[in-house]
Amino acid sequence: MEFMLDTVDLEQIRYYQAILPLAGVTSNPTILKQAGKIDFYAHLKEIQDIIGSASLHVQVVGESAEEIISDANEIIEHLGKEVYIKIPVNEAGLTAIKQLKQQGMRITATAIYTEFQGYLAIAAGADYLAPYYNRMENLNIDAADLIGALVEEIARTKATSKVLAASFKNIAQVNQACRRGAQAITAGPDIFAQAFKMPAIQQAVTDFHNDWRENFTVETIKELSK
Repeated sequence: MEFMLDTVDLEQIRYYQAILPLAGVTSNPTILKQAGKIDFYAHLKEIQDIIGSASLHVQVVGESAEEIISDANEIIEHLGKEVYIKIPVNEAGLTAIKQLKQQGMRITATAIYTEFQGYLAIAAGADYLAPYYNRMENLNIDAADLIGALVEEIARTKATSKVLAASFKNIAQVNQACRRGAQAITAGPDIFAQAFKMPAIQQAVTDFHNDWRENFTVETIKELSK
C-alpha cells in the first residue's frame, strides 16, 4: 500500500515525511492556489528535496491535447523525468496520455468519476488512476464499487496501472478504498491527523506510561539490576 500526501505545504510535508512511510506527494491547481503566491517550480523543487526518492505528481492546466502536452514537457524540463504528470481523463486528456506514454512519461490519470473513464485510462497506459472518492459519493456514485471494478480490470488485463484513490473527507472512506483493493491513496494532512486523534489511542499510551513509572522507578530498576 502506498500512502501519499495531498498538499504543497512545506511544513506539513516535512512533518509527515518524518512520520509516514511516504510514497509521494500529489498536487493540483486548487491546492497550489491555497498556497498563495509562490514561485511555482522553485516550490516544487523544494518539495522534491524534502521527499527524496518519493514520487511527485504535478497537474497540467491546458485544455486541448496540444496544451496538455506542452504543459507536460515544460514540467518535465523543470522537474525531471521522474515526475508524474497528472492529466484529467477527458477526450483531450486521453489523447495526450497516449502520446506522452509513447514518449516514456509517467502519467497519473486524474478526475476519474466513472468506471469507463478508468477503463480507458488503463488501456491508454496510465501509471496511476485517481478516482475522486468523496466527490463521487456526493454525486451518489458508489466510490468503493468503482474502485473495486478498476482493480479487477487491472488484474484481468494484467496492466501495470495502480489505483491512487483521492478526495477523502474522513478515514472511513480511506479504509473503504483500501478494502476494495486500491494500491495507493493520497490524502490531505487533515485526514492523516484524523487517524491519530482517536482518544483511546492516546489514553492507552498514557496508561502504559503511568503504569511503568508507578512500578519501575529509577530506584526500583537499580534494585532489580543488583
